[in-house]
Amino acid sequence: MTSFADSDHERARKAVQSGQILPLQEILQKVSKDHPGQVLEVELDQEKGGWVYEIKQLTSTGSIVKLEVDAKTGQVLKQKTKKN
Repeated sequence: MTSFADSDHERARKAVQSGQILPLQEILQKVSKDHPGQVLEVELDQEKGGWVYEIKQLTSTGSIVKLEVDAKTGQVLKQKTKKN
């Protein structure tokens, strides 16, 4: 029996292999140049416009930053900061 998480992982793996998206490690390297922080959570969603990584980070100042990143290019599409 395949769990939902396994099928999500398989979809992501196939998307990387087929060149539809960049590997997560490559995305995190690109994002960390302009948005340094400790990664707390990552989600990969398939939306109408393509694949999007949603990355939640903790900054050195204690703020939580949520980034939406184009999974094919690594470009940050949206940024939302929650300050403490």
